[in-house]
Amino acid sequence: MADLTLETTRGEDVVQFSVFTANRLGRAHDLIRLFSRHQVHVLAMTVLDTTDSAILRLIVDDPARARALLNEHAFHFTETRVLVVELGAADKLLSALSALLEAEINVHYLYAFLVRPRGKTAVVLSLEDQEVAEVALRQHQFRVLSQRDLTR
Repeated sequence: MADLTLETTRGEDVVQFSVFTANRLGRAHDLIRLFSRHQVHVLAMTVLDTTDSAILRLIVDDPARARALLNEHAFHFTETRVLVVELGAADKLLSALSALLEAEINVHYLYAFLVRPRGKTAVVLSLEDQEVAEVALRQHQFRVLSQRDLTR
């Protein structure tokens, strides 16, 4: 059996941008248009809204360019390391969640990719312990993707 320990390589982690903005008409459109004009492709996105504000969580194919654009255009944002797991098919979600349950890893939230290279289903996971989760998922034969896997 192959060694399934976690290999950490600087720059390989998948970066999620959480963009904080007023909850008003057109803000998501403005951000996606900005990225589109600069050839930054949004691969996964979810929006959490409240009465006054919204958080747009995004995975992009070019985090360095996205970061520069967000700073240049005064968007308030944070960056978080997340785990991206290739499911292969939508019916594998239960198996992935079962692997995390077996490892006693709490899932804070998850969301699906809009588009992925190779056309396979994948999800973004925010987890209590990403290192243990990655090992558990690999032991159950799931492919955990790096930022390099997402870059076009």
